[in-house]
Amino acid sequence: MLGVNSIGAGYAAYGNLNSVYTNPGTEKVAEAIKAEGGNEAKAAGFTSEKAAKRAGVIECETCASRKYQDGSDEEVSFKSAQHVSPQAAAARVRGHEQEHVSNAYDKAKEAGGKVLNASVAIHTSICPECGRTYVSGGTTTTQIKYPNEDNPYQKNRKAADAGALAGMNFNVGV
Repeated sequence: MLGVNSIGAGYAAYGNLNSVYTNPGTEKVAEAIKAEGGNEAKAAGFTSEKAAKRAGVIECETCASRKYQDGSDEEVSFKSAQHVSPQAAAARVRGHEQEHVSNAYDKAKEAGGKVLNASVAIHTSICPECGRTYVSGGTTTTQIKYPNEDNPYQKNRKAADAGALAGMNFNVGV
């Protein structure tokens, strides 16, 4: 983007010094604000419609119609697509992903297993219309260890491990 000095110099060469601080895009922003019932004076500080949308002066249609839906096979929220406001999306997505973590602990408890790891990643994206960063979703990864003492292969593996590990912690200093 050009600085004020370079714009002023460009207009000065054509002899129109009064239009140095007017921006051709301001009229479009003013029209958009007026169409939404806003005050045209709000548009004075914005050089583009995208900047006004980013500031929240003009409503971003993409952000207003964004919906969230869960794609897993678990019984959790967001099984059907729902709209969440951009301001509340982070908290709602974190809460939803916590449901997956809780389900993993319940599943492990029912089968006598142990949750080794449960991690949640919150994903962000940038809206192509207004340029704001928003929470676009989340991913939960869990690792559960289930004991299987009845399996003969498990018994043989433990016996082999015991033979290989015997004496590995030999301490010469004692």
